Amino acid sequence: MALRAKLLLVVLDGVPWRNWRRFMGNLEGWVRTGEARVWRMRSVLPSTSASCYASIHTGTAPQTHGILANEIRFRVDLPDIFSEVARAGGVSGAVTHSYWSEFFNRFPFDAVRDIEYDEVNGPIHHGRFHTMSGYGHDNQMTPADADLFATLTLLASRYSIDYGILHTCTLDSMGHRFGHDCREMDKALFAADATLASFLPRWQEAGYEIIVTADHGQTDRGHHGGNDDEQRDFALYYFGTGTGPEESVLLDQLQLAPTILERLGISVPQTMQAKPFLT
Repeated sequence: MALRAKLLLVVLDGVPWRNWRRFMGNLEGWVRTGEARVWRMRSVLPSTSASCYASIHTGTAPQTHGILANEIRFRVDLPDIFSEVARAGGVSGAVTHSYWSEFFNRFPFDAVRDIEYDEVNGPIHHGRFHTMSGYGHDNQMTPADADLFATLTLLASRYSIDYGILHTCTLDSMGHRFGHDCREMDKALFAADATLASFLPRWQEAGYEIIVTADHGQTDRGHHGGNDDEQRDFALYYFGTGTGPEESVLLDQLQLAPTILERLGISVPQTMQAKPFLT
């Protein structure tokens, strides 16, 4: 069944609001030319990675879906973007950390079984996952962003996916290691922006609307999980024909899932109570 639109969601983990606007020159250039719009979005609480991942896709708070920490993981029993795309007859793809597979396909994650799969009847039809096993201060264990972007592009081309998500922990890991006010982070943000710029026009040419955003912010000391603006706030860039609010409006992370379903032309489940910010 053909959906109304096609959309790719790109989640660059752990980038605070000010660093998006200061260092993402390509994204800001597209805003300047009118090809993109940007808003400030605020994460759920706790502003912990796993909690935010589950909220991004279910449109519900951690206190509802139950993923309250990175160590608390299970298959979430709520409607989510993947399940609703499948229900509507669309095709989905994911190139993400393995937590997304656990929350929205099956738990626990088995690397041999789940690191790569193509399942016609699954909530996630085409999955390519990484675990970052062994992650620590001295070795980030993150895949190259260029490889992840290329993999999403391959899935979009090979399987004509209607909805795809790419999630990379590179910048979050850099932040935990170096903080967000340092030379290392300046260069990492520059590299991420340049890598994204080499793929984004190709996705547009393939007919996709695109959202580029984060899951949460991060402090100069490399922390998140709490309630101040640095830990919770990040940018959301939108490339597409939808109409959104004024740039000064603060968006709620719980609006993301219903907004994506609205753009795809899929009915929003009752569990997603926040209003879409694009029409």
